[in-house]
Amino acid sequence: MSGPTDVAVTSPDRATARRGLVLFLILVAGFDAVFVGVIVATGNPLWIFALMWSVAASSVVCRLVFREGFGDVSFRFGGRRPIALLLAGLVFPIVVGFVAFRFAWATGLATFTPPPGGFVPGLAVAATVGTAVGVLSAAGEEIGWRGYLLIRLIDAGVPRPVLVSGLIWGLWHLPLIVTGVIYADHPSWLLAGVVFMVSATSAGVVIARLRLDSGSIWPPVALHAAYNSVIQTAFSPATTGAGAPLWVGEEAGILVALTLLLAAVPLSRARWVMLRAPGTPI
Repeated sequence: MSGPTDVAVTSPDRATARRGLVLFLILVAGFDAVFVGVIVATGNPLWIFALMWSVAASSVVCRLVFREGFGDVSFRFGGRRPIALLLAGLVFPIVVGFVAFRFAWATGLATFTPPPGGFVPGLAVAATVGTAVGVLSAAGEEIGWRGYLLIRLIDAGVPRPVLVSGLIWGLWHLPLIVTGVIYADHPSWLLAGVVFMVSATSAGVVIARLRLDSGSIWPPVALHAAYNSVIQTAFSPATTGAGAPLWVGEEAGILVALTLLLAAVPLSRARWVMLRAPGTPI
């Protein structure tokens, strides 16, 4: 493990941070439009991987243009706390799944239909192997969202940077929802978009807390990868019924959004530690 002084970590001045934000948002929006268009035109969901990594690519361009360096991404662990937060990130989606989906199953809003191999074995695979594979795509987003956008919002003096970062993250997904690339089985794309914005903003608070409290990008990457794998390949496939997409449709399900919101509210009100990198306060 690297220590906090292994890589020099500097913060850009406020004007540079604001210019970086403008360029980053322009690039992210441009890539979003291009890749969503390609996905719709080709029908090939593999382009989503490129879309996710376009966020990281946008941040790299900004760092190079404004000579900001890469120290505050931050790829180091720097002690036991980041590792503990990484483990918390791995467990968090499982908790969300059991709270939201079990409530839907118990109340009849959706039906529990275990897969042929059994739900628990499938969950175990999703939480381990699936999460490890998911890191390859989740890292593309987190290097950009929490490794660049969140930190630059703070550097630029933007009010409520955590909330703003979550809102931007959610808005970035909306073209995928409107075009039916994701959540096409939801009763309404408009309702799916609204519920997703609640989920994304709430989850953004949790992920931002892991990033700023640890000073490392790895806890956010772990949570993002674990969430995609656990919810999408364990809980969702075991859930059927006409109302399933509405109530527990991954991030567009009402119960999932409420569960994420319940997790985000106390975290947002608690005392925050703000680290640019392990051992380096913002």
